[in-house]
Amino acid sequence: MPATDQESFGVFKPVGDVVVSFPSQAAAEAAAKALAGIGCPAAAVRRISAQQMKAMRENDLRSASPLAAIGQELNLAKADLALADRGYHWLLVSAADDEEAARVVACVKPHGAERAQRYGRFLVEELLAHGDEETQVAESPDRGLDAQTASGHEAERVHKQRGA
Repeated sequence: MPATDQESFGVFKPVGDVVVSFPSQAAAEAAAKALAGIGCPAAAVRRISAQQMKAMRENDLRSASPLAAIGQELNLAKADLALADRGYHWLLVSAADDEEAARVVACVKPHGAERAQRYGRFLVEELLAHGDEETQVAESPDRGLDAQTASGHEAERVHKQRGA
C-alpha cells in the first residue's frame, strides 16, 4: 500500500510516480517483469491490487478535504474506483524526469496498460494516448475527469477495451 506521505488534501497523490492501470493482475505482473528487464530497480515498482485501490479510493472519497475538489484529485479517485470495480491492477513506478517516465510508458504499453499518469506536484499528466479517443474536453470537479469517450465515462473505455 502506498505511504501516507503520498497524499494531498487527504487524497492519494504519489508525486514523482507514474501510475499505470492494467486490466488484470497478469498484465501488471508482465509489465513489472518488463520494467525489470530494462533496468528499473524492484524498489522503484510498487503494486496495488484492485481490492487495495478500491479501499484506498473509497477512503479518499470519504475523508478528502474540500480543497481536494479544486484540482483533479477527486476525479482521479473516482476513475480509479471505477477501474478497481472492474478488477484492474496498478503499478506505481518512480520516474525522476520526463525521459524516465517516457521509458516507463514505452515499456508497459505493450502489456495492456490502460492509463499511465505522471503525478507532479501541481499537475497530473496523462502519458498514454489511445488512437481512437474522442477530443479532450474541459475537466472540472462537477464534470469529473474526461475519460475521452463518447459518454465521458471511464466504464465505456473498459467496455470498449474488452471487446464487448
